[in-house]
Amino acid sequence: MPGTERRREIARLRARRKKTAKLLSRAKAGTIDKAEAARKLRRMTPGADFIIKREGLA
Repeated sequence: MPGTERRREIARLRARRKKTAKLLSRAKAGTIDKAEAARKLRRMTPGADFIIKREGLA
């Protein structure tokens, strides 16, 4: 059933967006080091370099 895999893919995407948003808010608030936030983003998502550059974490 191809629809099942697509549903899982969408669920993973939504979870990744939530995690990314939480990580970026922590970095902006100063509760996490920017380098540590960048490292975690690189492990979490394939488009991390773009996000890091956009948010000024590097």
